[in-house]
Amino acid sequence: MSGGVDSSVTAKILADKDYDLSAVFMRNWDTHDESGSEHGCEWKKDWEDVQRVCRMLDIPVRMVDLSREYWIRVFEPSLRFWQSGHTPNPDVWCNKEIKFGALLERLTGDPASSNVPWLATGHYAHKDWKVTCDSSKPRPRLLKPHDTTKDQTYYLSSMPETSISRALFPLAELKKTEVRVLAAKWKLPTATRDESMGICFVGEKRRFDEFLSQYMTPKPGPIIDMATGKQVAAHQGLWSYTIGQGAKIGGLPQRMFVVKKDPETNTIFIAPGADHPALYFKNICVSDFSWIWADSPPEEVLQPSGLKARMKYRHCMTDIACTVYHDDLGMRITFDQPQRAVAPGQIATIYLEDWCLGCGVIDSSEPWSQEC
Repeated sequence: MSGGVDSSVTAKILADKDYDLSAVFMRNWDTHDESGSEHGCEWKKDWEDVQRVCRMLDIPVRMVDLSREYWIRVFEPSLRFWQSGHTPNPDVWCNKEIKFGALLERLTGDPASSNVPWLATGHYAHKDWKVTCDSSKPRPRLLKPHDTTKDQTYYLSSMPETSISRALFPLAELKKTEVRVLAAKWKLPTATRDESMGICFVGEKRRFDEFLSQYMTPKPGPIIDMATGKQVAAHQGLWSYTIGQGAKIGGLPQRMFVVKKDPETNTIFIAPGADHPALYFKNICVSDFSWIWADSPPEEVLQPSGLKARMKYRHCMTDIACTVYHDDLGMRITFDQPQRAVAPGQIATIYLEDWCLGCGVIDSSEPWSQEC
């Protein structure tokens, strides 16, 4: 449980059924290590709300401190991506490495636990079971939820089949508005709580670049106007900007946007206008792709014609039509239509209709216009 309305309603739904139920609150970030004090620590408020809900539902609850595991398995790898100029998504890796990784390792290592637990979450996702020609046993499929506007399968796309098989998604058939109504009907203490936004360790009150500057050594470099080839400003590190972001440079006649970053020369390139051709891409190369069904990826990806599929490279986007290829050079995804602001380091998640197949890390992207 997180302290939000979604996990609270999830707990109530399960508490009304015949489960051997207990709750866990994960503490993934140690504010004391970051600032030297607990002042302004948001996890305490979350923990208090979780306890209030569990007291109301008569569910045993405990806090598990996974801040060390989070630092090693999620935050440090993300720092390396940012330092290289890439744009990682820590929340995707958190589900694989922490919630369905370190947490389950901790729970199954508990002498009081008699078997492997099922893990229910407040994610908006769905799951079913499918019998295949290669297996007599049904296998779990990660699917989009009923409320596609809140679809969170993107964040779950790095999880292996073993984790999906032990997951429960009680909100699969509910819309967010219905969850709010249920929370109010059941008088849950979190019914009116605002929805949390942003990366968990940054919070909602800090600028992201200011947060990262606490962990990064400045590495100044030039900001170049692609149209003129001239330097118009300087940056303090490639991590301070991402592709598609407004550059916010004074004294220029037009608003400029980041279109490219060159790690070899430590250079950021900008161009005028939010729809500049250099912001649009036609295909991407993807590394470290993990199929949820690891032993049986779609055969079409190995064929010259590729796999006709859909994909996302950001959570808050409608999935787009694409073709997926895999050969000796690795995985390549070609878009049916040009896509804006595709950044190396982002997660590319593949779908067949509502079925989430897995994800990988974007290594590079090719501009749609040959002039860029």
